[in-house]
Amino acid sequence: MFGFLKRKPRIVNAPIDGQLLAIESVDDEVFSQKMAGDGVAILPVGSIFTAPIDGVITKIFSTNHAYSIKNKQDLEVLVHIGLETVALKGEGFERLANEGDEVKAGDPIIKVDLDYIKANAKDIITPILITDESKYNEIDKNDNVVISGDAIMEVS
Repeated sequence: MFGFLKRKPRIVNAPIDGQLLAIESVDDEVFSQKMAGDGVAILPVGSIFTAPIDGVITKIFSTNHAYSIKNKQDLEVLVHIGLETVALKGEGFERLANEGDEVKAGDPIIKVDLDYIKANAKDIITPILITDESKYNEIDKNDNVVISGDAIMEVS
């Protein structure tokens, strides 16, 4: 009714170059059934994973296989690099930032040895999720080849 009460859409950028895929296509029920949140997946082709939004790094798992960033409003994005990569115990992952760091979209967070992950993990597909803690009504998803920094989701 009145546009001034509408929330401005928030853009989520690709954290790495790759092919975007539907989250439902991920071969892991937690992600494909959206148990951890809704979003997209990316088949990465690079080695540097970056911040998909401006905000604060709220979590980097001890094995460096996943991280989340929360913006100043109410949007939190989780990047989970590969499937069953926690079993690699940090091998093939290098932390470039730390929990609590304030970052801008595009800032490097994790460097990976993609060949090592391909050879030793279930899959390199990377879910990028809007966590359940985020407040949103709708997610408009992109579905093509992207380079790091391209808009992949608009959250309203």
